[in-house]
Amino acid sequence: MHRLARVGGVQELLRWLSERTDGWAGLLHDDGTVLHAVARTPDHTSAAAVALASEGARELTARGARSFTLDRGPDTALLLPLDGPPDARDVRVPVLAVVTRRPLADGLATLLADAVMPLAMCWAAESVERKRRRVDLAESRGREAVLHLLMTGQLSIAHQVAGALKPRLPDPVQVCVVECPGGRRDEVAKVCTDLSGGRSWIVRCPVYARHLILVVPAGPGGTEPRLGREVADVVDDCVVGVSEEVPLSGTATGYRQAFHALAVARGLPVRHARFGSAPEPALLVGAEGAQWADALLTPLLTYLPRRSQDPGSQELAATLGSWLAFSFQATKHLKIHRNTLSARLRLIGELLGRDLNRLADQAALDLALRIRATPARAPRPAEPAEEARSLDEILRRPDVREWAAQQLQPLRRNGGAAEATVRSWLECEAQLAPTAAALGISVPGARKRLTRLEAALQRSLLHTPSARYELWLAFRALDLAGVPSDRPR
Repeated sequence: MHRLARVGGVQELLRWLSERTDGWAGLLHDDGTVLHAVARTPDHTSAAAVALASEGARELTARGARSFTLDRGPDTALLLPLDGPPDARDVRVPVLAVVTRRPLADGLATLLADAVMPLAMCWAAESVERKRRRVDLAESRGREAVLHLLMTGQLSIAHQVAGALKPRLPDPVQVCVVECPGGRRDEVAKVCTDLSGGRSWIVRCPVYARHLILVVPAGPGGTEPRLGREVADVVDDCVVGVSEEVPLSGTATGYRQAFHALAVARGLPVRHARFGSAPEPALLVGAEGAQWADALLTPLLTYLPRRSQDPGSQELAATLGSWLAFSFQATKHLKIHRNTLSARLRLIGELLGRDLNRLADQAALDLALRIRATPARAPRPAEPAEEARSLDEILRRPDVREWAAQQLQPLRRNGGAAEATVRSWLECEAQLAPTAAALGISVPGARKRLTRLEAALQRSLLHTPSARYELWLAFRALDLAGVPSDRPR
């Protein structure tokens, strides 16, 4: 019994008792609820055996007895309470029950009495482990909630929630996305904790099961940029993308940068990469762009639900942001059902008058949300214009045109075929099958082309968050400016 207690715990001990007694063995609460049960043969899994054991457990508890026997038909139930922790009067102690046929085997009562101690030890150990897992889950969900608040720019609430956890939220930060080998995410999380000296916020990504998101201190007294390289060196098959230094309010931007760097790191022997410097488009649009974003999003941000249980404007805006970042994997991020997400997206589309299935509308909404979330947002004009500018007018700004040329320069260095591939992909709503048909190649061939271009652009294309919105805006800006295209005609 002690050997089974060490290697198998409660379930193996009950299985062994069931075989020795040729019957049904289980642990029950004092109210008769079955916690664990094992039957020697299918005949002993009947409701009658369970009912007899449950009735016996209630009777034993009501009488306050140290043992109890209950007969019904050809069966007998033998019950003994497990030993509880010392000086713990209010702890509910499980009851060991065995249901077997008469006549009873010699020494059966002694056998059950001997089994009580190892069962009690196993039950106590497993109870502690269950509590530890609940605590770990609660902490993990708490960290995930803090990350979600940071991503949506709610810093004050994030600091309040984070106050009960460690460490304190740093500012400024770098964001790392760590892609872990299968089934080793918890192990890699411990490695990251050790390497960062316990100063990093480590969150298990709710969308990608193999990803860890690290929010690490940056700046003179913060974590050094070599953290990503150290993680990749210590853990085999681990890939790491690292963002630039960003303020804590820019965590969402840092995450996108780290995700793009991760796409580059997958193709490098060293398995880590840092995001290449690139201006944020939301910083280039000026006061006119801020006014345009406000005008576009006002129907959503001023929406009042008809029923109290329906999502309000803030929840709908968070849903839109999550969907633009993660597509239909936003269900994992938001912890909602796919049908709920679809219903919210229909409502958002109606409020904004946009087709959320069109890449052009997705890019416009993504830019508008990023403008509103930008901490260094340009001030509004003292006298608002009579009519808000259109997106095309915003994209005609000289600084936006320079940004667009910088974004597409890596494509043009790779020749006209590279630009043609990306243009076709965007014109086909970033869908692989139509893109392959437009280019006259196979779907795997189109995927390979885009994967190779991820390294050239240093951006993720095929996995969300994707750079497709920035690329659409860049192509649109240059087309509006009449910049010649290298696309074959």
